[in-house]
Amino acid sequence: MSISHRGWPRTSRNPSCKPSPTRQETDMAEDLIPIEPSRDIGHAERRRQRLERLLSVATPLIILAAWEALVRAGLVDARLFSSPSQIAGTFWALAQSGELARHVGISLVRIGIGFALGAIPGVLTGVAIGLSPLVRAVLSPVIASLYPIPKIAIFPLIMVIFGIGEVSKYVLVAIAVFFFMAINSAAGVLNVERIYWDVGHSFRVGRLRRILTIALPGALPMIIAGIRLSLGVSLLVLVSAEFVGSKSGIGFLVWDSWQTFNIETMFVGIVVIGALGWIFFTVVDEFERRFLPWAPGNRR
Repeated sequence: MSISHRGWPRTSRNPSCKPSPTRQETDMAEDLIPIEPSRDIGHAERRRQRLERLLSVATPLIILAAWEALVRAGLVDARLFSSPSQIAGTFWALAQSGELARHVGISLVRIGIGFALGAIPGVLTGVAIGLSPLVRAVLSPVIASLYPIPKIAIFPLIMVIFGIGEVSKYVLVAIAVFFFMAINSAAGVLNVERIYWDVGHSFRVGRLRRILTIALPGALPMIIAGIRLSLGVSLLVLVSAEFVGSKSGIGFLVWDSWQTFNIETMFVGIVVIGALGWIFFTVVDEFERRFLPWAPGNRR
């Protein structure tokens, strides 16, 4: 570098000499450098998942062990609270005789038929409420007023209308399922982001196609949530109905055991009801995880 006749420094014209980058340019370059994910984060996540699985298995086992110990120590009245080992023995005897499978199978058929009768019209009604302000104005007050009524409270009326046979139980389950599916489906459609509807209008998509490609996919997470709740409620109302209006089913098994003071069999029925509820939730959760990756709970 030389000094010109005006006293200013003159930069060399050598192309190999490049100006030094400024601090701002250096910071920008560092921001563009890709950062590798830390392996420690992956290890911590796997450890957390293993701990969750361990706790989910260990907690029930600890409760059962404590229950067994309290009964054997005489701290709990065995006439009222049978030990887990006694309940397991009764469960095995009922399973071998086929009686347990018969009662469970009958209840599952009732739930399946009632659920189908309530879920399909519930989803259709909910989608209509979400899409049409007129339908929403007509049906929303009706659903809001009928939904809080305990469904088991109207079971006597249902038996008067449909008799004490199987149809009354199907109708009771269907009514309970209908409200959950209608409310959740309507909420799902109403929560679809406006931008998707605008895109559909921009491309002149027909109404039926908008329902199939925008409304239903957008509402599916809420519909699945409604299915999850409806399955649990259908089991609840059916067992209650089987207490008083049936000679078969898992609810009848529990009620008949109570009347004959067969505590072990009663606990077997209660455990089976809880197991069915857990299976329903697990199956629906797994379905949502596999087939609805856009659901809020699956965005990880």
